[in-house]
Amino acid sequence: MTSYDIAVLPGDGIGVEVMNAALEILRALEPRIGRQFTLTVHPAGAQLYADTGNALPDSTLKACRDAHAILFGAMGLPHVRAKDGTEVIPQLDLRFALDLYAGVRPIKTWPGLPVPLRDPRAAQIDLVLVRESTEGLFYARGRGTIEGTGEQAHALDTMKITHQGTARVCDFSLRLAEQRKAAGKRGHVTNVDKANVFTSMAYWRQIFEQRAQAFPGITTENAYVDAMALNLIMKPWQYDVLVTENMFGDILSDLIAALVGGMGMAPSADIGDHHAVFQPAHGTAPDIAGQGIANPSAMLLSAAMMLEWLADRHADAALAEGAHAIEKALRTSFANKEVLPFDFGGKSTTADIANAVLRHL
Repeated sequence: MTSYDIAVLPGDGIGVEVMNAALEILRALEPRIGRQFTLTVHPAGAQLYADTGNALPDSTLKACRDAHAILFGAMGLPHVRAKDGTEVIPQLDLRFALDLYAGVRPIKTWPGLPVPLRDPRAAQIDLVLVRESTEGLFYARGRGTIEGTGEQAHALDTMKITHQGTARVCDFSLRLAEQRKAAGKRGHVTNVDKANVFTSMAYWRQIFEQRAQAFPGITTENAYVDAMALNLIMKPWQYDVLVTENMFGDILSDLIAALVGGMGMAPSADIGDHHAVFQPAHGTAPDIAGQGIANPSAMLLSAAMMLEWLADRHADAALAEGAHAIEKALRTSFANKEVLPFDFGGKSTTADIANAVLRHL
């Protein structure tokens, strides 16, 4: 293949701005790697919901199903709420509709960017959190109930852990550790749960330990989520791959982003057996939207993750070369002190950072 169809969903707030930067980079990359990207923009998001009552039109969902990959900006606005009072979040609808069960959140430190941790070993942070994205406590979304009235009322949300759902995300994490080990990294998986309290989590751990037996070349361990929150601050450099339930992953993925300076450096992917969405882990940041100062790095790195996934799926080494080129260009821009994003105390605009990457491409 030399041409790939990409469904582009810019979304709300700074999602549009960082997406524009990513599309510019992808277009510049085409002649370098000899590939063509058909980048088709489709409507979705909280503002669309406010305007039309539909956050994810059927036509957009169909385009996502038909595309080779989905590139996603950011969606959601604090003031746009569904009837039950929750935020309108179409990305969750996509995850469930396309069965995107593995939420992949890679984090690493970048030369040239300051980090909050004073320990010099923080420069060695390079880990991936894998979050099960179709079950867990998020299964309760849209299914929660409030029973009783007044002071006697209570709300119930149900956590769902299945053997199939847990086994496949554990296998995904263990295979990822194999790939990282082949690349010279540790090749170690830490299962994060709360098996000392919840039956569902004890069941999760049982399944993880069963699946780990099929990967004898990978070392494994178990950790409780509260202890992991502590250790990720005290010694994050010792971790390689983490796998955990949906809600725990939602929380810990923000924590690990803080370790390397914030959400502006946090790319992500939501991957299933047939489809995948690539998006920055940050939100829409309506407080800075329209000012041109959003850090596009997480979006650019998400685009690189998309190319890596496509390269593996279609056995296309040119796409892997493109992914490496984007990351190398961004790394060089920071290491040479050419740009410093606003969220790191700098004054580099969205365009400044994109243009620095373009120069190195």
